[in-house]
Amino acid sequence: MSTYTSILAITRSSTTGRVAGNRKLAHLSQEGESAKVRRIKEILKEGERPWIKVIAADLTEEQALLVESTMLWKLGKTLTNKTSGVFASKFRSHNTLHKELPGFDFDYGIYLVNVGEGPHRCWADSRNYGFLAAGQGRKFSVQLEGLQAGDVVVAYLKKHGYVGVGVVEKPATRVRDFRWRGKSLPKFELKQPNIYEHSDDVDKSEYLVTVVWKKKVDVESAKWRHKCGLFTTRLVCASLANQTKTLRFIESEFGMRFKDLIKE
Repeated sequence: MSTYTSILAITRSSTTGRVAGNRKLAHLSQEGESAKVRRIKEILKEGERPWIKVIAADLTEEQALLVESTMLWKLGKTLTNKTSGVFASKFRSHNTLHKELPGFDFDYGIYLVNVGEGPHRCWADSRNYGFLAAGQGRKFSVQLEGLQAGDVVVAYLKKHGYVGVGVVEKPATRVRDFRWRGKSLPKFELKQPNIYEHSDDVDKSEYLVTVVWKKKVDVESAKWRHKCGLFTTRLVCASLANQTKTLRFIESEFGMRFKDLIKE
């Protein structure tokens, strides 16, 4: 296995990189029109040489890539690198240290889920019996399978607005296996009994996620404000992690804080 070294070259400006073996001077002979090459050429033209400092040595390639990504994240715009490193997606965005972000500060996510009212489901049943549903094709129901116990969900009803905020208690299961207070749904007076259509078909069955509703309203009291950039989606389920305006709106309208729900 090759030995990799993470380097940081510092002079009047900075650049980072990783090199194999003793090739830490490789940047000095690079050609092209990149910002890094231009910066180095400017320094050499003035009769100076960039400082090359070894940050860590005798690393595997994966370790070197992680060190590189860390330095790029830390130094940010002071660098000439075009990319943020192989592991960039593992780092929180810059200027977000004042925020609590899912995946960094807590394990659970916050998601918008479309209620999808129609011939197989309705908000009244979801609200009354603690679930969110999708089905009549795996391309729809599979989108619920990413929800895990502890995730926070916001129910959205098309053309109306946000109608509920809850915490996932159990992940998605076929409607025939779903239980509300120990009983199957046919034991209750459903507004939309067609939810059981195709229940024996793995692909077409409705799949239900068990939800403990913390806040919920009827259709007429849905929370919405036109033309102010609130988040919606055609997907069955989508993350609200970066939808700050929408999150604040929902908190204000429902009189709650997502932070409190996530830490319960």
